[in-house]
Amino acid sequence: MTREKTRAGKHLSELLMNAYMGIHGRAAEGAFVVWGAIIVPPEIFRGFENVVLCVPESHAALCAGKGVGSEECLKAEALGYSMDLCSYARIDIGSLSDGYQDSPTFGLPRPDLLVSDNNNCSLLVKWFDVHRREMGVPHFILDVPFCYGPQQEKDLAYILSQFRDLIAMVESMTGETFDEGRFREAAHHTAEGVRQWKRFMSFARHRPSGLTVFDSFVQMAPLFTSRGTPEFAEHYKLLADEVAERVAAGVFPVPNEKYRLLWDNIAPWHQLRKMSERLAELGANIVAAPYTSCIGSLEGSFAPFDLDKDTDPLWHLARSQNHSVCPMGMDLRLAALGSAIEEVGIDGVVFASNRSCKVFSVMQMDEQRLIGEKYGLPTVMIDVDHADVRKFSEQSAYLRLEALLENIEAGRVG
Repeated sequence: MTREKTRAGKHLSELLMNAYMGIHGRAAEGAFVVWGAIIVPPEIFRGFENVVLCVPESHAALCAGKGVGSEECLKAEALGYSMDLCSYARIDIGSLSDGYQDSPTFGLPRPDLLVSDNNNCSLLVKWFDVHRREMGVPHFILDVPFCYGPQQEKDLAYILSQFRDLIAMVESMTGETFDEGRFREAAHHTAEGVRQWKRFMSFARHRPSGLTVFDSFVQMAPLFTSRGTPEFAEHYKLLADEVAERVAAGVFPVPNEKYRLLWDNIAPWHQLRKMSERLAELGANIVAAPYTSCIGSLEGSFAPFDLDKDTDPLWHLARSQNHSVCPMGMDLRLAALGSAIEEVGIDGVVFASNRSCKVFSVMQMDEQRLIGEKYGLPTVMIDVDHADVRKFSEQSAYLRLEALLENIEAGRVG
């Protein structure tokens, strides 16, 4: 099966190329370069005229998607890093080690500041500290408390104080004053883009679904390269508009959709096309994942958390720091899964036990049991690594996925 590249797909390629080339160009002209983790708010750095942000995790995912993930991992392992470490970290360290010879983006410009956080995984702090030691650049760590329920006021105040400290640090290092107006403008560009993202994701409710989870995985990229820009909002409007047009015209990615599945974990970047096409041949569509559906929401929810014109954007960014599934306790994780099951209409759940992302995977056996008890849905657990194909067995994974579809069908007959 060959799928025609959509307008939004073509625009995504252009947007990513322009973003990476723009970073390299501005760095060459003397811009201050920050390497930040994926949950670190890019809008803060948009408040400075001559600061650019790079996201090593996003670059690592792109390497994996382009088929060079395992090769970059091998380079890190040759330096003594364990194969048990996150494949994103190994790709990043490995690709940097030889000057980004195999990078699809010519790598990343050398950083002046590293900014990590511990609210999607604690390994990030150690990973960025490798760069601190090797390059001798400062490392700012955002400490975001884990959530077992709605974010507490004291935690919100703590996060806000760290954002202000980060702004002060960048001001001190660059000699540039933070521009509140630029920052607000960037925050509202992001808010509009996220509103359009939510509109795009809403078409998963349609039967057949207007999208696959693989579409949403691929289309996440601008969230890490272009947030805070007019182009960010424009891209997601184009994406949502195009999906709306296709649904209205009766054009669906899996037109013979019989089984609607939920994916629980990070995208398997090396399997996107292959898994999408193989499942489509069986009439199966993975239509949602907490990984993408929680974007623009508060902890444990899929509902939009919008930024209105009267809200302080810095407060809004601090309040939404726990939207990622990883820093949530079991109750919040189950709430996020349950929202997708109920709102999108799910027939079965694929729990992807991720060899790299232990913090995402550690609760999955309990989640699998509890989801089965509450919703009576067939589920399956498969082994995967989001970026290192050496830790993925196609034969085993697809055998289990086909067994899941058989269980769903058997339940319907019964």
